[in-house]
Amino acid sequence: MAFTSSPCLLLLLLLLLIATAVSAAPAAGTSKVPAIIVFGDSSVDAGNNNQIPTVLKSNFPPYGRDFYGGRATGRFGNGRLPPDFISEAFGLRPFVPAYLDPMYHISDFAVGVCFASAGTGYDNATSDVLSVIPLSREIEYYKEYQNKLRAYLGVINADTILREALYLISLGTNDFLENYYTTTRRRSQFTIAQFQEFLIRIAENFIREIYRLGARKVSLGGLPPMGCLPLERTTNVVDGKGDVCIDKYNAVALSFNGKLNRLVQKLNRELPEIRLVFSNPYFVFLQIIQRPSFYGTFFLRLFKPLSIGADFRACFYD
Repeated sequence: MAFTSSPCLLLLLLLLLIATAVSAAPAAGTSKVPAIIVFGDSSVDAGNNNQIPTVLKSNFPPYGRDFYGGRATGRFGNGRLPPDFISEAFGLRPFVPAYLDPMYHISDFAVGVCFASAGTGYDNATSDVLSVIPLSREIEYYKEYQNKLRAYLGVINADTILREALYLISLGTNDFLENYYTTTRRRSQFTIAQFQEFLIRIAENFIREIYRLGARKVSLGGLPPMGCLPLERTTNVVDGKGDVCIDKYNAVALSFNGKLNRLVQKLNRELPEIRLVFSNPYFVFLQIIQRPSFYGTFFLRLFKPLSIGADFRACFYD
Protein backbone atom coordinates (compact mmCIF):
# COMPACT_ATOMS: atom_id res chain seq x y z
CA MET A 1 0.00 0.00 0.00
CA ALA A 2 1.33 3.42 -0.90
CA PHE A 3 1.92 5.78 1.96
CA THR A 4 -0.46 8.30 0.40
CA SER A 5 -3.29 5.81 0.94
CA SER A 6 -2.54 5.24 4.60
CA PRO A 7 -4.60 6.68 7.47
CA CYS A 8 -1.22 7.38 9.08
CA LEU A 9 -0.80 10.17 6.53
CA LEU A 10 -3.59 12.26 8.01
CA LEU A 11 -2.23 11.82 11.52
CA LEU A 12 1.15 12.85 10.18
CA LEU A 13 -0.28 15.95 8.55
CA LEU A 14 -2.07 16.84 11.76
CA LEU A 15 1.09 16.47 13.78
CA LEU A 16 3.08 18.46 11.24
CA LEU A 17 0.62 21.32 11.54
CA ILE A 18 0.82 21.15 15.31
CA ALA A 19 4.60 21.00 15.23
CA THR A 20 4.76 23.99 12.91
CA ALA A 21 2.41 25.96 15.13
CA VAL A 22 4.48 25.20 18.21
CA SER A 23 7.74 26.25 16.60
CA ALA A 24 6.63 29.09 14.34
CA ALA A 25 6.37 31.86 16.92
CA PRO A 26 9.66 33.69 17.41
CA ALA A 27 11.60 32.74 20.51
CA ALA A 28 14.61 34.24 22.22
CA GLY A 29 17.62 33.64 20.01
CA THR A 30 16.49 31.39 17.18
CA SER A 31 13.18 29.84 16.24
CA LYS A 32 14.83 26.90 14.46
CA VAL A 33 13.98 23.46 15.87
CA PRO A 34 17.35 21.78 16.48
CA ALA A 35 16.04 18.45 17.76
CA ILE A 36 12.92 16.28 18.16
CA ILE A 37 12.48 14.67 21.59
CA VAL A 38 9.81 11.99 21.93
CA PHE A 39 7.95 10.41 24.85
CA GLY A 40 5.10 7.93 24.64
CA ASP A 41 3.90 4.50 23.57
CA SER A 42 3.87 2.40 20.38
CA SER A 43 2.50 5.29 18.34
CA VAL A 44 6.00 6.80 18.57
CA ASP A 45 8.30 4.01 19.87
CA ALA A 46 11.30 3.80 17.52
CA GLY A 47 12.57 0.52 18.97
CA ASN A 48 13.27 0.86 22.69
CA ASN A 49 11.28 -2.28 23.45
CA ASN A 50 13.85 -4.30 21.49
CA GLN A 51 16.26 -3.79 24.37
CA ILE A 52 14.03 -4.83 27.29
CA PRO A 53 12.57 -8.20 28.39
CA THR A 54 8.99 -7.87 27.12
CA VAL A 55 6.85 -9.83 24.68
CA LEU A 56 5.71 -6.55 23.12
CA LYS A 57 8.20 -6.18 20.27
CA SER A 58 7.99 -5.48 16.55
CA ASN A 59 11.54 -6.27 15.39
CA PHE A 60 10.44 -8.92 12.89
CA PRO A 61 8.65 -9.01 9.51
CA PRO A 62 6.30 -7.73 8.25
CA TYR A 63 7.10 -4.73 10.47
CA GLY A 64 9.54 -2.36 8.82
CA ARG A 65 9.01 -3.59 5.26
CA ASP A 66 8.86 0.01 4.01
CA PHE A 67 11.58 1.36 6.30
CA TYR A 68 15.07 1.98 4.93
CA GLY A 69 16.45 -1.35 3.79
CA GLY A 70 13.21 -3.10 4.72
CA ARG A 71 14.51 -3.36 8.27
CA ALA A 72 12.23 -4.09 11.24
CA THR A 73 13.58 -1.51 13.69
CA GLY A 74 11.05 -2.05 16.46
CA ARG A 75 8.70 0.62 15.15
CA PHE A 76 5.10 -0.57 15.33
CA GLY A 77 4.28 -0.04 11.68
CA ASN A 78 5.37 -0.82 8.17
CA GLY A 79 7.78 2.12 7.94
CA ARG A 80 8.48 5.44 9.55
CA LEU A 81 6.39 6.94 12.34
CA PRO A 82 5.06 10.52 12.63
CA PRO A 83 8.08 11.79 14.62
CA ASP A 84 10.37 10.57 11.83
CA PHE A 85 8.50 12.61 9.21
CA ILE A 86 8.31 15.62 11.51
CA SER A 87 12.08 15.44 12.03
CA GLU A 88 12.65 15.39 8.28
CA ALA A 89 10.21 18.27 7.77
CA PHE A 90 12.35 20.44 10.04
CA GLY A 91 15.47 19.67 8.02
CA LEU A 92 16.82 17.14 10.51
CA ARG A 93 17.56 13.47 9.89
CA PRO A 94 14.69 11.45 8.35
CA PHE A 95 14.14 9.36 11.46
CA VAL A 96 14.39 9.75 15.23
CA PRO A 97 16.45 6.92 16.81
CA ALA A 98 15.51 5.01 19.94
CA TYR A 99 17.53 5.98 23.00
CA LEU A 100 18.25 2.36 23.95
CA ASP A 101 19.33 1.27 20.47
CA PRO A 102 23.05 0.40 20.71
CA MET A 103 23.55 1.42 17.07
CA TYR A 104 23.24 5.08 18.04
CA HIS A 105 25.20 7.41 20.29
CA ILE A 106 24.97 10.90 21.73
CA SER A 107 26.20 12.39 18.44
CA ASP A 108 23.07 10.92 16.82
CA PHE A 109 20.79 11.88 19.68
CA ALA A 110 21.89 15.52 19.56
CA VAL A 111 19.33 16.15 16.79
CA GLY A 112 16.62 13.79 17.97
CA VAL A 113 15.92 11.01 20.43
CA CYS A 114 13.00 8.75 21.29
CA PHE A 115 12.34 7.50 24.83
CA ALA A 116 8.94 5.95 24.03
CA SER A 117 7.99 2.39 24.88
CA ALA A 118 5.16 0.45 23.28
CA GLY A 119 2.54 -0.64 25.79
CA THR A 120 3.21 2.11 28.30
CA GLY A 121 0.89 4.80 29.61
CA TYR A 122 0.66 7.66 32.06
CA ASP A 123 -0.02 5.21 34.90
CA ASN A 124 2.98 3.11 35.90
CA ALA A 125 0.54 0.22 36.45
CA THR A 126 -0.10 0.24 32.70
CA SER A 127 3.55 -0.47 31.94
CA ASP A 128 3.44 -3.38 34.41
CA VAL A 129 0.88 -5.24 32.28
CA LEU A 130 3.43 -6.14 29.59
CA SER A 131 6.64 -5.28 31.47
CA VAL A 132 7.55 -2.23 29.40
CA ILE A 133 9.21 1.09 30.25
CA PRO A 134 7.05 3.29 32.50
CA LEU A 135 6.70 6.99 31.80
CA SER A 136 8.61 7.73 34.99
CA ARG A 137 11.55 5.78 33.59
CA GLU A 138 11.32 7.61 30.26
CA ILE A 139 11.93 10.86 32.09
CA GLU A 140 14.89 9.35 33.94
CA TYR A 141 16.38 8.41 30.57
CA TYR A 142 15.77 12.01 29.47
CA LYS A 143 17.73 13.33 32.45
CA GLU A 144 20.54 10.92 31.63
CA TYR A 145 20.43 12.15 28.03
CA GLN A 146 20.71 15.76 29.18
CA ASN A 147 23.90 15.00 31.08
CA LYS A 148 25.39 13.20 28.08
CA LEU A 149 24.41 16.05 25.77
CA ARG A 150 26.06 18.65 28.02
CA ALA A 151 29.22 16.57 28.18
CA TYR A 152 29.23 16.24 24.39
CA LEU A 153 28.36 19.80 23.35
CA GLY A 154 29.04 21.89 26.43
CA VAL A 155 26.44 23.30 28.79
CA ILE A 156 25.47 26.39 26.78
CA ASN A 157 25.00 24.61 23.45
CA ALA A 158 23.23 21.65 25.02
CA ASP A 159 20.84 23.82 27.00
CA THR A 160 20.01 25.78 23.84
CA ILE A 161 19.07 22.54 22.07
CA LEU A 162 16.97 21.38 25.03
CA ARG A 163 15.15 24.71 25.17
CA GLU A 164 14.52 25.04 21.41
CA ALA A 165 13.75 21.35 20.72
CA LEU A 166 10.25 20.19 19.84
CA TYR A 167 8.87 17.72 22.39
CA LEU A 168 6.26 15.20 21.22
CA ILE A 169 4.14 13.31 23.78
CA SER A 170 1.84 10.53 22.54
CA LEU A 171 0.24 8.04 24.93
CA GLY A 172 -2.89 7.26 26.95
CA THR A 173 -4.79 4.61 25.00
CA ASN A 174 -3.11 1.77 26.88
CA ASP A 175 -4.12 3.21 30.24
CA PHE A 176 -7.71 2.40 29.35
CA LEU A 177 -7.56 -0.61 27.04
CA GLU A 178 -4.69 -2.56 28.62
CA ASN A 179 -5.07 -1.36 32.18
CA TYR A 180 -8.45 -0.06 33.37
CA TYR A 181 -10.73 -2.22 31.22
CA THR A 182 -8.52 -5.33 31.25
CA THR A 183 -7.30 -5.66 34.84
CA THR A 184 -9.15 -5.17 38.11
CA ARG A 185 -6.61 -3.13 40.08
CA ARG A 186 -7.58 0.37 38.96
CA ARG A 187 -11.27 -0.46 38.54
CA SER A 188 -11.37 -1.44 42.22
CA GLN A 189 -9.85 1.93 43.13
CA PHE A 190 -11.47 4.39 40.69
CA THR A 191 -14.59 5.02 38.69
CA ILE A 192 -13.81 5.77 35.06
CA ALA A 193 -14.21 9.50 35.74
CA GLN A 194 -11.87 9.32 38.74
CA PHE A 195 -9.33 7.34 36.71
CA GLN A 196 -9.31 10.03 34.05
CA GLU A 197 -8.61 12.68 36.68
CA PHE A 198 -5.86 10.45 38.10
CA LEU A 199 -4.21 10.31 34.66
CA ILE A 200 -4.62 14.05 34.13
CA ARG A 201 -2.71 14.73 37.34
CA ILE A 202 0.10 12.46 36.13
CA ALA A 203 0.14 14.22 32.75
CA GLU A 204 0.30 17.61 34.46
CA ASN A 205 3.16 16.56 36.70
CA PHE A 206 5.02 15.11 33.72
CA ILE A 207 4.73 18.30 31.67
CA ARG A 208 5.72 20.44 34.65
CA GLU A 209 8.77 18.22 35.13
CA ILE A 210 10.03 18.43 31.55
CA TYR A 211 9.33 22.17 31.65
CA ARG A 212 11.49 22.42 34.78
CA LEU A 213 14.17 20.52 32.85
CA GLY A 214 14.06 22.96 29.95
CA ALA A 215 11.24 21.99 27.56
CA ARG A 216 9.38 24.95 26.05
CA LYS A 217 7.83 23.70 22.77
CA VAL A 218 5.56 20.77 23.51
CA SER A 219 2.86 18.87 21.59
CA LEU A 220 0.59 16.77 23.82
CA GLY A 221 -1.26 14.03 21.93
CA GLY A 222 -4.83 12.99 22.61
CA LEU A 223 -6.69 9.71 22.13
CA PRO A 224 -8.13 8.33 18.87
CA PRO A 225 -11.63 6.77 18.78
CA MET A 226 -10.25 3.81 20.72
CA GLY A 227 -13.50 1.87 20.63
CA CYS A 228 -12.95 1.47 16.86
CA LEU A 229 -9.51 -0.12 17.11
CA PRO A 230 -9.40 -3.58 15.49
CA LEU A 231 -9.07 -5.56 18.71
CA GLU A 232 -12.00 -3.75 20.28
CA ARG A 233 -14.19 -4.24 17.20
CA THR A 234 -13.24 -7.89 16.92
CA THR A 235 -14.11 -8.65 20.54
CA ASN A 236 -17.36 -6.67 20.43
CA VAL A 237 -19.53 -9.75 19.85
CA VAL A 238 -22.43 -8.37 21.89
CA ASP A 239 -23.21 -5.48 19.55
CA GLY A 240 -21.89 -6.82 16.29
CA LYS A 241 -19.78 -9.35 14.44
CA GLY A 242 -16.43 -7.64 14.57
CA ASP A 243 -17.69 -4.66 12.60
CA VAL A 244 -19.07 -2.36 15.32
CA CYS A 245 -17.17 0.04 17.56
CA ILE A 246 -17.51 0.09 21.32
CA ASP A 247 -19.25 3.37 21.93
CA LYS A 248 -18.40 3.68 25.61
CA TYR A 249 -14.67 3.55 24.81
CA ASN A 250 -15.09 6.34 22.26
CA ALA A 251 -17.04 8.37 24.81
CA VAL A 252 -14.18 7.97 27.29
CA ALA A 253 -11.67 9.10 24.63
CA LEU A 254 -13.73 12.22 23.97
CA SER A 255 -14.04 12.96 27.67
CA PHE A 256 -10.33 12.45 28.31
CA ASN A 257 -9.38 14.61 25.32
CA GLY A 258 -11.51 17.40 26.74
CA LYS A 259 -9.64 17.15 30.02
CA LEU A 260 -6.28 17.17 28.24
CA ASN A 261 -7.30 20.25 26.29
CA ARG A 262 -8.25 22.08 29.49
CA LEU A 263 -4.95 21.02 31.03
CA VAL A 264 -3.08 22.53 28.07
CA GLN A 265 -4.93 25.82 28.49
CA LYS A 266 -4.16 25.86 32.21
CA LEU A 267 -0.44 25.16 31.79
CA ASN A 268 -0.10 27.78 29.05
CA ARG A 269 -1.42 30.32 31.55
CA GLU A 270 0.76 29.17 34.42
CA LEU A 271 4.13 28.28 32.86
CA PRO A 272 6.02 31.28 31.47
CA GLU A 273 7.38 30.94 27.90
CA ILE A 274 5.91 27.49 27.31
CA ARG A 275 4.20 26.85 23.98
CA LEU A 276 2.09 23.80 24.67
CA VAL A 277 -0.45 22.60 22.11
CA PHE A 278 -3.00 19.81 22.17
CA SER A 279 -2.75 17.40 19.20
CA ASN A 280 -6.16 15.78 18.91
CA PRO A 281 -6.34 12.85 16.45
CA TYR A 282 -9.92 11.87 17.36
CA PHE A 283 -11.92 13.72 14.71
CA VAL A 284 -9.37 13.16 11.96
CA PHE A 285 -9.73 9.41 12.36
CA LEU A 286 -13.48 9.59 12.90
CA GLN A 287 -13.90 11.43 9.61
CA ILE A 288 -11.94 8.70 7.82
CA ILE A 289 -14.18 6.10 9.45
CA GLN A 290 -17.46 7.83 8.70
CA ARG A 291 -16.66 9.27 5.25
CA PRO A 292 -14.22 6.82 3.61
CA SER A 293 -15.31 7.78 0.09
CA PHE A 294 -14.09 11.32 0.72
CA TYR A 295 -10.53 9.95 0.83
CA GLY A 296 -10.69 7.85 -2.34
CA THR A 297 -11.42 4.32 -3.48
CA PHE A 298 -8.86 2.74 -1.16
CA PHE A 299 -10.72 3.89 1.95
CA LEU A 300 -14.08 3.09 0.39
CA ARG A 301 -12.98 -0.52 -0.11
CA LEU A 302 -11.43 -0.63 3.36
CA PHE A 303 -14.46 0.65 5.28
CA LYS A 304 -17.43 -0.43 3.16
CA PRO A 305 -18.04 -3.67 5.11
CA LEU A 306 -17.98 -1.84 8.44
CA SER A 307 -20.82 -0.02 10.13
CA ILE A 308 -18.08 2.06 11.74
CA GLY A 309 -14.42 1.46 12.41
CA ALA A 310 -11.22 0.95 10.52
CA ASP A 311 -7.90 -0.77 10.72
CA PHE A 312 -6.22 2.57 11.25
CA ARG A 313 -4.25 1.07 14.09
CA ALA A 314 -1.50 0.43 11.60
CA CYS A 315 -0.04 3.36 13.50
CA PHE A 316 -1.04 2.14 16.95
CA TYR A 317 -0.26 -1.51 17.66
CA ASP A 318 -0.23 -1.52 21.48
